[in-house]
Amino acid sequence: MPTSVSDVRSNANDQIAYAAQVIGRSEARRQVFAAVCSGKKRIKTVGEISKSTRLDRKQVLNAAKHLVDHQLLFGQTRKDGDTAYEKDSFYSKNKARILSFARDPRKLARLPTKTNPRGQAVTSVKITLPTRHFDVRHVTIDEIASLSRVRSVKRRPASSVKMPEATFKRGFQKVIGETGRFKDWGGEKNDLWTTRLKLKSTRVRAAIAFKGPGQRGRLTPARLGKNGDQIQRLFTSDADLFIVQYWDQVDQSVYEQMKAFALARSINNGGERVSYGVIDGADSARLIAAYPDAFPGEKKT
Repeated sequence: MPTSVSDVRSNANDQIAYAAQVIGRSEARRQVFAAVCSGKKRIKTVGEISKSTRLDRKQVLNAAKHLVDHQLLFGQTRKDGDTAYEKDSFYSKNKARILSFARDPRKLARLPTKTNPRGQAVTSVKITLPTRHFDVRHVTIDEIASLSRVRSVKRRPASSVKMPEATFKRGFQKVIGETGRFKDWGGEKNDLWTTRLKLKSTRVRAAIAFKGPGQRGRLTPARLGKNGDQIQRLFTSDADLFIVQYWDQVDQSVYEQMKAFALARSINNGGERVSYGVIDGADSARLIAAYPDAFPGEKKT
């Protein structure tokens, strides 16, 4: 189960004030926020939200996108074949206060925050978030200097190669010059932790999760780990770069969850740079083609 990252955002009153300002006087945003954050369900579909609010799908999608973009909802995913949204635990617990402040700007202006410490009654309040409180970057395989030969390999179908996870990991280690031994076990944070990987000309600490070809189909967060918590465990590694490798298509929700944990880590560590990326099936095939000597045991299909 993914963990909310709202607890790393400034202090409680600032978070509540920020949420109230984002929701504002938009009735659709208020209703969608209330619907997602109500009840015991962690994730609710557009259909469920539309039914409970009587808003049409377009209204729900537009309002929810605004809330996700401003991190009031944990993220967008899929459930029962429909677009769905996951509530943020902090904002869910403070739903009533947030909606109350959103409805009453004068009441919001009296809420003590870092930007309004006295909570003075004014006709308007402007909440400004720091512009450099985090440094998060998404990287692709083509941007990793240690894997530079991949850039000369054109796109290849994911089905063009197949090999055991352990074989691929050994080949990957050979490419980057990592000679250490890394034994898999059920509760590991990562499958490979290394300082041999380079982004541009700089060596970084990298934590990598490999998903073998035994699992096929689109990869979602729920399929990462027995409890769907592998991304969360990956980001507890002491690293600068976090990578998930898979043999097929990787769902957008994996990228979104990795971004959320990257944001949390960067904010919690004083704005340090945190990079994340995915090596999907097509890029795995390109990697093997670029370094055939490192992967001598691949089986063509």
